[in-house]
Amino acid sequence: MPVPLFATSLARYHERLATRLAEVTASGRYILGPEVDSFEQEFAAYCGVKHCIGVANGTDAITIALRAMGVGRGDEVVVPSFTFYASVEAVVNAGATPVFCDVDPATFCITRETVERAVTDRTSAIVAVDLFGWLPPLDDLRPLGLPILEDAAQAHGAERGGRRSGSFGNAATFSFFPSKNLGALGDGGAIVTDDDELATLARRLRFHGSTDKVTYTEVGYNSRLDELQAAVLRELLPELDGWNAARRGAARAYAERGLGDVAGMRLPHFEDELEHVFHLYVVRHPETPTLARALANRGVGARAYYRRPVHLQPAMEQLGGASLDLPGTAEAALTHLALPMGTQLSTEQVDEVIAACASGST
Repeated sequence: MPVPLFATSLARYHERLATRLAEVTASGRYILGPEVDSFEQEFAAYCGVKHCIGVANGTDAITIALRAMGVGRGDEVVVPSFTFYASVEAVVNAGATPVFCDVDPATFCITRETVERAVTDRTSAIVAVDLFGWLPPLDDLRPLGLPILEDAAQAHGAERGGRRSGSFGNAATFSFFPSKNLGALGDGGAIVTDDDELATLARRLRFHGSTDKVTYTEVGYNSRLDELQAAVLRELLPELDGWNAARRGAARAYAERGLGDVAGMRLPHFEDELEHVFHLYVVRHPETPTLARALANRGVGARAYYRRPVHLQPAMEQLGGASLDLPGTAEAALTHLALPMGTQLSTEQVDEVIAACASGST
């Protein structure tokens, strides 16, 4: 039985989305109109914060948020190397220098200890990545006394202690790339925050540093969530909690049906089920190439995402490269593998994935 890596489809929503897109098209409003205004209010309420600022994509969201937090030239920002490249690229685009910190290979995320080892007297912020859908120990970072930007691009709707992702830092950023737990039909992103001044500055920066197209107080960006994507997101946001519940159900099925019994297999870490929304279902295994081949031979989708961490990418060589000692990152990069996950992953497909894993671990 072939099993796709992404077991998700919007087919049942096509008619509803087509109707909404036709309404926006007929309105003649395409940029920063009523759909964006409404989505910003609705998503801020969902996250439990005061402000949402829609932007063109998740990478711009990080760059603009950092600048709105006061980060700029001469500053250092602590950021994990085991993450998508955009988390670090945005720091550079904000004018700052990324300083790479290690991760706990069991969780794939930063800890207070890994961040502390990277902090210097030039550190102006921390980028904490909610990787693969799990919330790292964000509250543990507060005693460090540094502004925290939560990169929540992979964790829409994750919860801890009654609070949702997006509410733990000075600001947080989201991507609405189509593969995300809440995705649009193209690029889109958002910044969320409780900080009034930060929100005001972020709104100016997304619009060339202006509020009126007459006076320009900063050198900003042309980065705006458009009306069509906002309308799609408004239609799909009420479905997010149900989709996350389905993903958690699939993760629970993996555990209950024996994936953890496969030799060498270590399942995703979480302490409370609500903390993880399983944007990806990422296991650890000592022989991932062998495991990946066994899965491919049975038509099961699997993928390694960050085999080469960001600090080893060619564009980042001048920031330390191979000279950096990040053992947790090295272990995570070597041992991680994403298995099929999605809102429509059936128990039969889960059983097929487990059988394929067992065949590659004997």
